[in-house]
Amino acid sequence: MSDKLQVYTDGASKGNPGKASIGVTILKDGQEIESISKFIGMQTNNYAEYTAMIEALKLLADKFNGAELECFADSELMIKQLNGVYKVKNANIKPLYESIKKLLNNFSAVSFTHVRREFNKRADELANLALI
Repeated sequence: MSDKLQVYTDGASKGNPGKASIGVTILKDGQEIESISKFIGMQTNNYAEYTAMIEALKLLADKFNGAELECFADSELMIKQLNGVYKVKNANIKPLYESIKKLLNNFSAVSFTHVRREFNKRADELANLALI
């Protein structure tokens, strides 16, 4: 039986584009087991959202290859793109989208769910810490 993990990601940008950062929290059995809080330079908010998901998946591919993931983010656009509801049209986002799709091969199952901002507080907190 594989590990089942919950992954919460968020990207932040002060300006669009502007100073940007990412926040990631990974939970197992309701307990945080990994986190990321990282400044990523001058980027758009959408770029930051995608980068947060990529960094989470890279970390998990190394430490929890084969796990089952439930991924949550408050970016409705990104979640709908990852679920195939919307097409990715932005040329800067397409390579990020492709990176995520490739990283999914490391896991037994992955779901992407949109959550409202108030249900993504820890990832938001981690993203904002990196902007200071």
